[in-house]
Amino acid sequence: MERRRLVAILRKVRAGRLSVADALREIRSAQIARLGFATLDLERAVRRGFPEVVLGEGKTPQQLLEIVRRLHRAGQSVMVTRVGPEPARALLERWPKGRYEAAARIFVLRQGRQPRPRPGVVVISAGTADVPVAEEAAVTAEVLGCGVERIYDVGVAGLHRLVGRKEALLRARVIVVVAGMEGALPSVVAGLTACPVIGVPTSTGYGAGARGEAALLAMLNSCAGGLTVVNIDNGYGAGYAAALVNRLGR
Repeated sequence: MERRRLVAILRKVRAGRLSVADALREIRSAQIARLGFATLDLERAVRRGFPEVVLGEGKTPQQLLEIVRRLHRAGQSVMVTRVGPEPARALLERWPKGRYEAAARIFVLRQGRQPRPRPGVVVISAGTADVPVAEEAAVTAEVLGCGVERIYDVGVAGLHRLVGRKEALLRARVIVVVAGMEGALPSVVAGLTACPVIGVPTSTGYGAGARGEAALLAMLNSCAGGLTVVNIDNGYGAGYAAALVNRLGR
């Protein structure tokens, strides 16, 4: 249940148009939707400020259509991550007003009036191969109400490229840094800036990188203060965390 619907119920109770028992029944019925193959948390928007986000990976197009239909019917905006081209086509055919960000593999179907984006999030990628994960982070933060500045392909092999964007770094409230290979860039950025930095290791790189494990361990062992790290290729987790930090920022 979204905040506006909860507020509407409470106002009806205050005005005497709805009994407390009926209000309680309506609130409880709106907390969970059981679909058999999925159990949707319809109350998450009240607790977290944004409805449940759906992982598209591993679900059939038919399952995704039913999940999105139920969330949409509850009056909630819908975001589905890790959506391939085939399920994306099915979703867009059913909801033409939805949006599919192919680079990020994210489908979005909004409802209600959207607030003005709050600036403050910067997303950086070390290399071009890291851009899909960086886009997942950037689009996630945008869907959650942030203005996002992108700085791509500025890895440690040519640090002058990053130094040339110093003004953007200093404006940021929170920075997401996406890097594979040796995973050094988040430490560099955290050492140059005062705001929180979120490192995202990616699975790009050669054999000894173990599909992102080398980058993950490098970031976890960073000596740069203020650096936190999410899981390998988890652009969504980084973007969500960045949005929360930006919401509470100065």
